[in-house]
Amino acid sequence: MSPVAQSFEQWRENVSTAFVPLDAVSTGPSSFEGTLVSSTLGALQLSEVTGREVDVRRTRATIRRSDPGLIKVGLQLTGRGTIVQNEREAVLNPGDFAVYDTSAPYELHFAGNFEMFVVMFPRRELRIDSRELTTVAARCIEGARGVGALVSPFLHTLRRNALDGTLPTTPMLEHAVLDLLGAALDDATPHEAPGSTLLIEARGLVESHLSDPSLSTASLAARLHISTRYLQKLFESDGRTVAGWIRSRRLDRCHRDLRDPRFAADSIGTICARHGLIDSSNFSKLFKETYGMSPREYRTG
Repeated sequence: MSPVAQSFEQWRENVSTAFVPLDAVSTGPSSFEGTLVSSTLGALQLSEVTGREVDVRRTRATIRRSDPGLIKVGLQLTGRGTIVQNEREAVLNPGDFAVYDTSAPYELHFAGNFEMFVVMFPRRELRIDSRELTTVAARCIEGARGVGALVSPFLHTLRRNALDGTLPTTPMLEHAVLDLLGAALDDATPHEAPGSTLLIEARGLVESHLSDPSLSTASLAARLHISTRYLQKLFESDGRTVAGWIRSRRLDRCHRDLRDPRFAADSIGTICARHGLIDSSNFSKLFKETYGMSPREYRTG
């Protein structure tokens, strides 16, 4: 990736093309210069954006023009940036990052010179539902504390590798990026609601028992020593059913393994059985309904 300085009109057009349709306004008294360079890592688009004194808006009108259902994670490299979404504002200093949803209006404000690293990917790639995304969007995740202190340096390294062309193109790296981002967002999500700790424990049990074909609402409730009715209510408050969550996590694991070179010699039946889906024909049907193609088409594509 080799950055080339662009005029404001060029920059505005390029950011709308590279990301999603956006409105941008130069707010400074001096002439604008900015750059945009991008590369890809599987389903991830990695971009470095620079500029000065600019406001960028994703409005309802631009959403109507195109809404591909993407999530963006912005890491502030230099300068200060502000992300506004869902009536919440995240002020980012260098090292801080925040997530925002391209399916909802948002604003970016930069009062001076800035550099930002942006990771963009389909919403389905991250284990987060609509309610959680609304809660966590435009929350500053500080790069000097908590999980952010692990993720921020990782994103900086990812950016350097993308710039100098040394970025490995293995599915494992793509998965690692998504897993780390998911952990950072979970750490930033408020968990004050009654039963939220139990819901987190339930999800953890699901993750550790996906290979067990007998994993079900009843067996999970028994492990937690609660009723199936209460367990269902916990998941319903999060916009899910227990069975639906188990199924989606199994499909996600299979989706990843089908492109993982470590499992290239394993049959599709072996991979789905490894994650508790022992009926391969039903697995193929579920996979196609979820991802728009058969497991075989996805694996060879």
